[in-house]
Amino acid sequence: MPKAAKTAIKSKNKDAEAAKNFTKVVRAIKSKSGNYTFKEAIVHKDKIKDFLANG
Repeated sequence: MPKAAKTAIKSKNKDAEAAKNFTKVVRAIKSKSGNYTFKEAIVHKDKIKDFLANG
């Protein structure tokens, strides 16, 4: 019989737990000529709206 995989392995590493609070945000910026460029950043999940508002 196949064994069931353990899906809920809890990490004792505090850095891994802190990393869950960050997310990658990509913002499209339109230039004067009509082309789009993208600005990427790793931002804390509480400051996503600030990043998108300020650019």
